[in-house]
Amino acid sequence: MPQNVSEFMLERLHTWGVRRIFGFPGDGINGIIAGLDAHQKQHAEAGDAIDFIQVRHEEQAAFMACAHAKFTGELGVCLATSGPGAIHLLNGLYDAKNDHVPVLALTGQAATTAMGSEYQQEVDLHTLFKDVAGEYVVTLMSPAAVRHAVDRAVRSALGARTVTALIFPKDLQEEDAVEEPPHLMNFNASSVGFAAARIVPRDADLQRAADLLNAGRRVAILAGAGAFGAEDLLEAVADRLQAGCAKALLGKAVLPDDLPWVTGTLGLLGTLASSEMMTACDTLLMVGTNYPYAQFLPGNGKARGVQIDVNPARLGMRFPTELNLQGSAADTLEALLPMLQQKTDTSWRDSISQTRAKGDRIDATRAEIGGIDGINPEDLFVELNRRLPSRCIITADAGTSTNWAARHIAMRRGMKFSLSGGLATMGSAVPYAIAAKFAFPDRTPVALTGDGAMQMNGMNELITLKRYVERFADPSIVFVVANNRDLNQVTWEMRIETGAPDYPASQHLPDVSMAAYAKLLGFEGIHVTREQDLPTAIDAAFAARGPVVLEVRTDPTISMLPPHVTRRQAKSFASAMLKHDPEAAPAIVQSVKGVIAGMFPQKSTRTEQH
Repeated sequence: MPQNVSEFMLERLHTWGVRRIFGFPGDGINGIIAGLDAHQKQHAEAGDAIDFIQVRHEEQAAFMACAHAKFTGELGVCLATSGPGAIHLLNGLYDAKNDHVPVLALTGQAATTAMGSEYQQEVDLHTLFKDVAGEYVVTLMSPAAVRHAVDRAVRSALGARTVTALIFPKDLQEEDAVEEPPHLMNFNASSVGFAAARIVPRDADLQRAADLLNAGRRVAILAGAGAFGAEDLLEAVADRLQAGCAKALLGKAVLPDDLPWVTGTLGLLGTLASSEMMTACDTLLMVGTNYPYAQFLPGNGKARGVQIDVNPARLGMRFPTELNLQGSAADTLEALLPMLQQKTDTSWRDSISQTRAKGDRIDATRAEIGGIDGINPEDLFVELNRRLPSRCIITADAGTSTNWAARHIAMRRGMKFSLSGGLATMGSAVPYAIAAKFAFPDRTPVALTGDGAMQMNGMNELITLKRYVERFADPSIVFVVANNRDLNQVTWEMRIETGAPDYPASQHLPDVSMAAYAKLLGFEGIHVTREQDLPTAIDAAFAARGPVVLEVRTDPTISMLPPHVTRRQAKSFASAMLKHDPEAAPAIVQSVKGVIAGMFPQKSTRTEQH
């Protein structure tokens, strides 16, 4: 049956394997929305139609497309109208671009007859998207161009692991499709399909890397999100080298934390074991990571280095590595492994394991410090970690919740984890979790967020879940909200980085009950204000047969102490306190307790993990 441009575009995406589009309607995409309706009716009998998920805001559509790409490895697709709708996509699209996942943005535009006249909702979208979708962005002007534009946009996004954009003027959407362009000059006959290349360095360069790694006596590995898909090989390489392995935050789920030589995350949010390992190592192997904080890597001249990354632009950027190997993690490690010599001296790994045990005792001792204005947030995350269900999918937001998650949430095999890494934007945890539920309906997403991000957009997006929750046979999904009535990450950054006191006009938040709001939506809402109630409340949240908002009133005066407090950080904190910080007294008390816990860690009195 004859198709219009919108119907053909959607069918082409379907042929590429797209089965879900996140978006919000508007009259600039009326043709595409009508095309979705026709597409779903056409595929109703087969049951394989593209699903359209209506969100509350276009930014959330882009976040969900990004999360879909992260958790599945597939292309994420989002849809927005012209002008304001397209503008709203930008934050989520930059999240995808900065974390190197494939996302396609579809938007409307003013009709071709009105473009250039300052028509209502007309924005120069090509210029708007030129940075975020610089790999490929095109405004469609002819039905005959739709086929090759869709094919190139999808293939470019998948191949470069980035964002692409297609802009459809309003009138073009309803024109007759040209499914088979004529075999003439100025036309293209494109095809569907993409086979990723096997990118491996030359044998000579691999051998040089192997020689360097074989010569190391204390090898440390730093793995990032680029190591996904190479988990078993990464573990085999680490065993061959008797190496320890730290993880960048986006790579938190690459290796399970029950391996004694896996030290967890690195940096301000990282562990003592990761910090000590980077200080003491003589060789560093970086795999699939663009970790930005060079000050937490070995000092200049302290260690030799090898880096593996599929993108040559990221090689040798953060650390003066001697060998910069362009290659995919799995293929390169597979080729490198036979060249590595089996080390038998376990003393390096033993020391890593001992430091890790010490760090665990410090963290456990700090988690048992009583809160002054609420529950100790470390206590919340320690108890949560003990009760996380198998194969759960964890999402985290920008803020102190991510700090505690980085240090206290231990990844187990089969679990997934992600957050906004490179962009570090607020407001991503809730849409990420909802997208994860659509992608893996039999698993339990767990969003770790704060009251700031929930007030920003998370509360609204719970309405999206309300609309779709009944379609899930297993509707379990848990939103853990640390309510500290403060933009706490900002508050502590001001104190530690600039020596400025808490500024209530900027950082303090209204005390809004997220649990009560959940109940308004028909979800289960659990509000915890006492530490002794935490275990029971968390158990109840994971036992529920439906969405749960677990709101915990946490103490904003407890800071995330880095593995090693620098003189500059201590000086800035003291300066902030002397400038009449309104929370000076409790902040000083809790910080002193945290420092003492680091000096004299105690054996935890907690029960073992479930």
